[in-house]
Amino acid sequence: MSTLSERPDSASVGLAIPHESAALHVTGAALYTDDLVYRTKHVLHAYPVQVPHAHARVTALRTEPALAVPGVVRVLTAADVPGVNDAGVKQDEPLFPTEVMFHGHAVCWVLGETIEAARLGAAAVEVDVEALPALVTVREAIDAQSFQGGQPQLARGDVEAGLARSTRVFSGEFEFSGQEHFYLETHAALAHVDESEQIFVQSSTQHPSETQEIVAHVLGKHSSEVTVQCLRMGGGFGGKEMQPHGFAAIAALGAVLTGRPVRLRLNRTQDLTMSGKRHGFHSQWRVGFDDDGRLQALDATLTADGGWSLDLSEPVLARALCHVDNAYFIPDIRVNGRIARTNKTSNTAFRGFGGPQGMLVLEDILGRCAPLLGLDAAELRRRNFYSAGQSTPYGQPVRHPERITAVWDELCERSEFDARRAEIERFNAEHEHVKRGLALTPVKFGISFNLTAFNQGGALVHVYKDGSVLINHGGTEMGQGLHTKMLQVAATTLGIPLHKVRLAPTRTDKVPNTSATAASSGADLNGGAIKNACEQIRDRLLHVAGARLGVPAADVRIVDGVAAALGGADGVLWDDLVFTAYMQRVQLSAAGYYRTEGLHWDSSTFQGSPFKYFAYGAAAAEVEVDGFTGAYRTRRVDIVHDVGDSLSPLVDLGQIEGGFVQGAGWLTLEDLRWDESDGAGRGRFLTQAASTYKLPSFSEMPETFNVTLLRNATEEGAVYGSKATGEPPLMLAFSVREALRQAAAAFGPAGTSVDLASPATPEAVYWAVEQAREHSARGHVVEGGNGAVPPQPGADAPPMRPRSEQVLTDVSHV
Repeated sequence: MSTLSERPDSASVGLAIPHESAALHVTGAALYTDDLVYRTKHVLHAYPVQVPHAHARVTALRTEPALAVPGVVRVLTAADVPGVNDAGVKQDEPLFPTEVMFHGHAVCWVLGETIEAARLGAAAVEVDVEALPALVTVREAIDAQSFQGGQPQLARGDVEAGLARSTRVFSGEFEFSGQEHFYLETHAALAHVDESEQIFVQSSTQHPSETQEIVAHVLGKHSSEVTVQCLRMGGGFGGKEMQPHGFAAIAALGAVLTGRPVRLRLNRTQDLTMSGKRHGFHSQWRVGFDDDGRLQALDATLTADGGWSLDLSEPVLARALCHVDNAYFIPDIRVNGRIARTNKTSNTAFRGFGGPQGMLVLEDILGRCAPLLGLDAAELRRRNFYSAGQSTPYGQPVRHPERITAVWDELCERSEFDARRAEIERFNAEHEHVKRGLALTPVKFGISFNLTAFNQGGALVHVYKDGSVLINHGGTEMGQGLHTKMLQVAATTLGIPLHKVRLAPTRTDKVPNTSATAASSGADLNGGAIKNACEQIRDRLLHVAGARLGVPAADVRIVDGVAAALGGADGVLWDDLVFTAYMQRVQLSAAGYYRTEGLHWDSSTFQGSPFKYFAYGAAAAEVEVDGFTGAYRTRRVDIVHDVGDSLSPLVDLGQIEGGFVQGAGWLTLEDLRWDESDGAGRGRFLTQAASTYKLPSFSEMPETFNVTLLRNATEEGAVYGSKATGEPPLMLAFSVREALRQAAAAFGPAGTSVDLASPATPEAVYWAVEQAREHSARGHVVEGGNGAVPPQPGADAPPMRPRSEQVLTDVSHV
């Protein structure tokens, strides 16, 4: 076992402790960026001037009326930018645009003594525009050939030969929705300038270093002249990886120009209408199976809805392509990717970062094709699992493929799958208008950034003369428990009680050049860096202790705050040892660094080993569907998930449960809607509040929810043998969608295959039920059954446009 993975007998890692800020959260004492406003004097408030057009050219901008509003101090425009008027890393996101690219695009910002004064000032600004044609849907963009960024291809083998040797070939389309982050804390920044013209920005950001870079280049400064700090975030989910930069730059620009602190906090409607979301996708595919139901070939095109600019769409698409296989071996495969440019907010990172979208395509294929192949869906999935010696389509060997079947078999046992499946068959036979479904789905998710350079982390550790310890690392806390795990890593490495370690907020003047807290890599990268820094200090202290105890340093161990020789009875207390080291002029601080080894990736060929390891998991979900309304409830969910040797079991359990529920929201509830009409409101985001955008709540939680961590799953080469838990659990929710498909199909004859929209809202489930009822005895799919929605009242009213259109065709004998 490597020194990185080796875990001492007496360790703080592995203890089931609460989140380090849990008490602060529940008592309201936890500080967030916007709370700092009330501790800061003479703060100005920023408010956007949003243009209500999906696409338009600004022909005139008159700010003078705003300056006449009492309390308005200044209006920020492009003329005020001393550096680069752009907030994107691709240089395609003007901070103050002259062309409106989505409904609600901000063209300037008003600074006021109060938020109300700034709001009234923004309302007074006069903007003249020339309306331009707008593309609102991904299908419109495809028809118009409106694409942006690269168009990669993932390929292995000969797809046409694979399809030719397949005994069953199907083709189809599947378009599915994105998802709103809906973090509790909206985007926020607070900036001020000190007497030396150093800019200090408090920002709710997952990527402080990149926020620092964008602020610097907007202001025409060096990065060393800008410091960004993130106390904590009230949720992020990827939505604060790239998109906070522009808001921080506005606040910083205002602070520089006025000499006063500037606060920018979006209200909920502004956040929903101005910030990006999970990418929706359109997919078109052909798939081939042999007589035993084993996948032979997949030919697909995935089109991501990127919105108006690139943002992170290229790496999101790359991860989607790299995860289209999920846990299944496909001998011959060709998947083309492209990014549609639409007149919507720029879609961005969201938990899973394209992985869920790629996986969903194949899981949907398997769910739709299983009945047509005469196979139970769970059996079809299991037959296609990776096995020893096999590699992914991009050439990375699949390590520990046996864990896929281990997780699956344990889940089948713990969920009593066979017995419950038989019971559900009896229930469905006895109930005409209510049906149940039970589905199992697996997850194989790669951990690391696809871009190899991002896989590095830094830390700074101080040990003070009294023995107390302060740690700082490059990761940010958004409620996921990263700081909790880092405290446990530091205490374990130093061999001291957890209460002696304290953690400082993330800021760029402590740990520079950090990567985003994203890609589920926060604990791996920052934990490795903290461990490295603590090891440096510990090794120095071991020499001091060895000299005092009269033994070689190699024979000394620090356990529970006592340094003692192996087999020795006497020891030196941690506090005494630290003070002794100080008196001997031994350095008691260290900068730690970690880089993930063994990674390589060629983005031009889409080949390499971009991931350190794969996280595995599986879920079994049981649902009950009302045939009259399509309403449903989730009766029971069982999960078995591979987290390696958990650093913090309570934190990991919370991540698994939360990720699953968020995934179920994406797949079954959260229905993003834009105005697709040709009227004045075209392109307007319609689901602008929790009243119209349905989020998971307690009523959507499974009535029985069992989560088990896979045992004996040490991950070699990772911090204390652990694995990431941030993103992989979200995809466990595929089981809910597939269970809904099975329940809907149960309203038809045996062997019925139904299409199911995503999100599978009660309306969508109702139309899947209707499709099953109309199913012919031959088992042919009724095309478009799930995508249709009820006609509008009135005999001449046309049917509403399908929200998620699907067509499945069996072309085996064509």
